[in-house]
Amino acid sequence: MSDAFDTIRAEEERLLCRSYSRYPLAIVRGEGARLWDADGREYIDLLAGIAVTGLGHCNPEVNAALEAQARKLWHVSNLFYQEEQLELARRLLSTTHHGKAFFCNSGAEANEACIKLARRYMRKVKRRDAFEIITLSGCFHGRTLGTLAATGRQSLSDGFTPLPEGFRQVPSCDLDALAAAMTPATAAVLLECVQGEGGIVPLPADYLRGVEALCRERGVLLLCDEVQCGMGRTGRFWAFQHAGLTPDAVSVAKSLANGLPMGAMLATDEAARGFEPGSHATTFGGGALTSAVAAKVVEILLRDDLPARAARLGAALMERLRALQARLPEKIREVRGMGLMIGVEPAGEGKPVWADLLRRGFICNLCHGMTLRLLPPLTIPEVDLDSFAVTLEDILTGR
Repeated sequence: MSDAFDTIRAEEERLLCRSYSRYPLAIVRGEGARLWDADGREYIDLLAGIAVTGLGHCNPEVNAALEAQARKLWHVSNLFYQEEQLELARRLLSTTHHGKAFFCNSGAEANEACIKLARRYMRKVKRRDAFEIITLSGCFHGRTLGTLAATGRQSLSDGFTPLPEGFRQVPSCDLDALAAAMTPATAAVLLECVQGEGGIVPLPADYLRGVEALCRERGVLLLCDEVQCGMGRTGRFWAFQHAGLTPDAVSVAKSLANGLPMGAMLATDEAARGFEPGSHATTFGGGALTSAVAAKVVEILLRDDLPARAARLGAALMERLRALQARLPEKIREVRGMGLMIGVEPAGEGKPVWADLLRRGFICNLCHGMTLRLLPPLTIPEVDLDSFAVTLEDILTGR
């Protein structure tokens, strides 16, 4: 490691809580699908800040929107009407069947809003004492105490118990198990159509439609976590649209403001009856600055039809990776994904492959030590994806 990197790492050890396992990089600059470290080395970014910078780093149009709003108004709180919120709401809601938006600051907060809405809707609108939220194995919904309880992963909740009650988890892709878990106390089912932190696992469309049918039959709300898989990443604006679902509420965050902290819950007009003034709130959510930036992000996604681009580039890359798997079945166990949300599972240990990619200038993520997670900017040049495929083959064949 260089002196510059060692200095930065030493300062972090002194100043920050040790809650992260860092990659051996200190990033100082980004542009498009490129990042540069403290030593000036260039990387192709296949992670996009964990599905956040969907329009690439330092997008000029997004930067211009940020700069213009920064000179106009930053923050006044949700005690006031704000045009920026309304413009964002209009654009987001135009992409879906939902009628109302609630803005917050993160994916975990968006999922908390969905959970609170479901419980309050059942008790205040439907007059049913239904509060339990059912989630699926392999899920990830956040790191607040409530969303940790929803996630149900012991490795994440170690040392933080007791977690809030009112959550139950069932095996994914098992409709019988879901039906058996539903009781009069069930308020909602919360799921990701493509499980991201679980290793890029798309849930079958027939199963998802079966979940919705069960929810309608039992009078239970369907909540979709679109925090990672939404905003065009899977080849449709929302991942739930692939299966033709009509969820009562969805959560969105990550790429909503292309790197600024921003989240939202979108709900049907009926489900939104669960909230009334004072029932839920946030100081920073939907501030003028972040709302203006997010509105520009949605505008660009729709104007440039980036979901369709993600579908085309993702299909081509997965076809190429599956052809590589067919040639090297002893090296690649599985290739999974939708659009530009792709998981490559090496047949052996994943970390050496991930580390070799990093050494060769490609940044991606490694889920659970076994799945290479690819979440590049939706604007990434196709040649960069081709370069990744070539480099992965070189690594797997020992070149």
